[in-house]
Amino acid sequence: MSHKVVIVGTGFSGLGMAIALKRAGEHDFVVLEKAGEVGGTWRENTYPGAACDIMSLLYSYSFEPRTTWSRMYPRQEELLDYIRHCVSKYGIADHIRYDTEVLGAEYDDAGQVWHVTTNGPTYTGRALVTGMGPLHQPNIPDLPGLETFEGVTFHSAQWRHDHDLRGKRVAVIGTGASAIQFVPQIAGKAGHLTVFQRTPAWILPKPDRPVAGFERRLWERVPAAQKLYRAGIYLAQESAVLGFKNPRVMRAGEALARRHLRRQIPDPAMRARLTPKYTMGCKRTLVSSDYYPALVRPNVTVDFSGIKEIRENAVVSHDGTVHEVDTIIFGTGFHVVDAMENARLTGADGVKIQDAWRDGVEAHMGVAVKGFPNLFLILGPNSGLGHNSMIFMIEAQVRYVLQALKLLDGRTRVAVRPGAQDRFNAWVQRRSAGAVWVSGGCTSWYLDASGTNRAAWPASTLNYWIRTRRIRKADFELT
Repeated sequence: MSHKVVIVGTGFSGLGMAIALKRAGEHDFVVLEKAGEVGGTWRENTYPGAACDIMSLLYSYSFEPRTTWSRMYPRQEELLDYIRHCVSKYGIADHIRYDTEVLGAEYDDAGQVWHVTTNGPTYTGRALVTGMGPLHQPNIPDLPGLETFEGVTFHSAQWRHDHDLRGKRVAVIGTGASAIQFVPQIAGKAGHLTVFQRTPAWILPKPDRPVAGFERRLWERVPAAQKLYRAGIYLAQESAVLGFKNPRVMRAGEALARRHLRRQIPDPAMRARLTPKYTMGCKRTLVSSDYYPALVRPNVTVDFSGIKEIRENAVVSHDGTVHEVDTIIFGTGFHVVDAMENARLTGADGVKIQDAWRDGVEAHMGVAVKGFPNLFLILGPNSGLGHNSMIFMIEAQVRYVLQALKLLDGRTRVAVRPGAQDRFNAWVQRRSAGAVWVSGGCTSWYLDASGTNRAAWPASTLNYWIRTRRIRKADFELT
């Protein structure tokens, strides 16, 4: 099955690429989806309270605004509905091959095409675009004794809706972006809930509310008003960039977070343990107005000492406390910088992606990898954001890839020059030096094991937009 472009994934990244091809008049492409439904992150994460922490007007395609959002912050169900709407409106459904899991991909030097192996047929494409996103492989920590636990365990991204938590003794391990959403939802159901916190997060109040009817009518009748609103949200989010290398700028945000904590946690000792010791922005800043109140419920315990081991029916903390539980839920995030460790991806001259990234994951503009012609990553290395909408980055990268694909017209290979990639990544690391994720006093998914920033974009999103607006042919070898 041969196509000009093979796309992997039907989240915002893969579908954004597919829609861009359609709008450009290119119809010779296929989209491979491992599941039986579109949606990516918003199909997988169905835990109670699942929602986006970026406002709906900004967390949506710029070319497909929606005037019917029900809330300022979109919930999982509404985002999934929006994705389905985009598939239908732009005629992408006929290009999708569901229940088709990609097992590997290999570049054919002689034919100068990609052969993509799946659990079904093999697909051949002149170009391969991966839109799998950085947050799709659940990270389960290797805790001593976990294999001996006799109760039910699952990750928040693999929620067991068939497991009734009412009256159960539940342990939640991890207090990141997912946990602060589902903990308030399950705290009232569980017989007892124990939350195991390793590192506290900076949490700001979430200014969520229903979208008013007059707002919807205004956006419907005056589209420019919605665009202006979206621009205002974007600029407000982007202001956090000022604190990347200037921790003093973050103090205002920290003061707001401390005030939020004081208002919702009356116990000074507990407040102290919920207050981060790192600079705001070092990890992703979270938003929630109901997480702290859930922690002070009479049936909720927060363990700050860390987990020593798991037993058949209990979690034992380092201070010796034995917490008897019959359900363990992991809110421990995803593999990001190490997500491709087991990928079967082979480029030119038989080079495996693991060998290409032996010294650390990197790509030119987060999109093209030297030694891997006609391969393009959406949300690849150093494309991550901790302060703004990933949809903005996706659209910038899709536009960049579209220009690269146009370079293929009349040619067989588009390959980033090693020097171009090296110069770009040297710039990334120079910009990262002294930045809050590197020197803010924490460890996060932005950094690899050596403490090098491999995930976060180290400048403003406007900077990225400018850099990717027009592709530099000089950065690529064209065959």
